Amino acid sequence: MEKILIVEDDKALSNGIALALKAEGYLFLQAHDLAEARKTLERQEISLVILDLNLPDGNGLTLLSEIKEKQETPVVILTANDLETEIVTGLELGADDYITKPFSLMVLRARINTQMRKMRRGGLQVYQAGKFYFSFSSMEFIKGNQRIELSKTEQKLLKLLVENRGLTLSRGELVDRIWTDGAQYVDENALSVTIKRLRDKLEDNSSAPRYIKTVYGIGYTWSDERIGGMQRGTHG
Repeated sequence: MEKILIVEDDKALSNGIALALKAEGYLFLQAHDLAEARKTLERQEISLVILDLNLPDGNGLTLLSEIKEKQETPVVILTANDLETEIVTGLELGADDYITKPFSLMVLRARINTQMRKMRRGGLQVYQAGKFYFSFSSMEFIKGNQRIELSKTEQKLLKLLVENRGLTLSRGELVDRIWTDGAQYVDENALSVTIKRLRDKLEDNSSAPRYIKTVYGIGYTWSDERIGGMQRGTHG
């Protein structure tokens, strides 16, 4: 289920937003200050952030900048700050939308749904979990403090696995989706070779539990079990 983080110090308003959008099928997490929001973003996969700017421990623009430096998670600013200069600043820092209070819940619902549709169309662009940071848009892949160089084929495989983490993708499906040109027959051995090369770059050693798990007789799955808290950036 897609998770939306509401960062709003007015608890009644935060609850009202969550209640109003509950029918859309989202799971809502709530934070009432910057510190709580940062902890939630570190521990949870967040699909979209609804962000107030006037928070007890600082300006929400600080959190907006932090989010956009690391990932492309959609951020919708929801604030009483309605000066033109503040709106321009928010948008220039990367906000995907800017809504001023008072506002219509119907309009908020429509704008949130618009951002979520954009995100789904784009596919996963940033994945961050534990020591891993994968940016598929900028082709930047980091393990700990070390940059990892991946081939185009390895990037395609990794993206498919992390987009569908927890699900098993069959060997045939992976071959069809990775080698999409259809120009020639691709032996499934090519997939085995690519899996091995990707594991060699991501795993610490051959005896450690795998991030890319083999489901014998079927295919492969990406497991977050040994990674711990994670957050996912946008989709596009």
